[in-house]
Amino acid sequence: MSDSRTLLNQAARRLAAAGVDTPRLDARVLWEHAQQQILPLKGGGGDPGLVPGEPEGVMTSPPLAGEELRAAILFESFLARRLAREPLAAITGHKEFWSLDFAVDHNVLIPRPESETIIEQALALLPDRRAPLRLLDLGTGSGCLLVALLKEFPNATGLGVDVSEKALAVAHCNIARYGLAERAELRAGNWGEGLDGPFDLIVSNPPYIQTAELAGLAPELRSEPVTALDGGADGFASIRLLAEAMARLLSGLGLVEIGAGQGAEAAAIFAKCGMEPLRIAADLAGIPRVLVTRGKGKATKKVLESGEGTR
Repeated sequence: MSDSRTLLNQAARRLAAAGVDTPRLDARVLWEHAQQQILPLKGGGGDPGLVPGEPEGVMTSPPLAGEELRAAILFESFLARRLAREPLAAITGHKEFWSLDFAVDHNVLIPRPESETIIEQALALLPDRRAPLRLLDLGTGSGCLLVALLKEFPNATGLGVDVSEKALAVAHCNIARYGLAERAELRAGNWGEGLDGPFDLIVSNPPYIQTAELAGLAPELRSEPVTALDGGADGFASIRLLAEAMARLLSGLGLVEIGAGQGAEAAAIFAKCGMEPLRIAADLAGIPRVLVTRGKGKATKKVLESGEGTR
């Protein structure tokens, strides 16, 4: 078989032709993942590098043989999945979020950078990192929000709820990986049903995509669990249930991820349930992304300046 440099350049071209946005990066990640599966004790076979526009056969590395040949065969199977637009994280089985590595699979929504806005807001609004907070993550999925918050607030305890037992199994793995089993509980349930408050902080990344828009999503998104994406006919079905639950359970602050253009309606839904919408925080792309609300009970710590960060 050809050498590894040629293999990766060919793979990058195939990925680009399939419409993958980062073909060279994806090819490199898949090659490293294949090597790790075949050569776990040797730390992989090294990075041959990708040279833009390099003619095949120039500056080649040695032809593949032995364990590297086995890795190349496995790499081809991974490549076929990515060419079919399966998410890269679903193939490798992990995804970075808040500088932490999380196990993921097809049963959970893959963590995304925009969701880190929830963590950023929690840290900004709750400056006492040593506070013994009681946290609730509704629709926890992989547990990325819950784990990240518990890492940042070492005296906090948290509960993660998800309707999917398979998603909870993934969250269990991530909680165990970071040694948080004594401070984190996971429970199967539909939003806040059967839960008792109060909670100092409730976070959630609910489904908020309109049902009619699902078919037009990027192929990678269409391979993720539809229950984590489908927000009903208007995109607010889960947000309404979430608002009702939070109004009953929250004594402090609530942080809810929303879709672009949903801020005003989402705030109105929470206000109708007796919550006090405070602001909508933008993500790094400048898109209004997280609705900050306050419960009926005593507000938690910092009072927001009027109009700060609103959109």
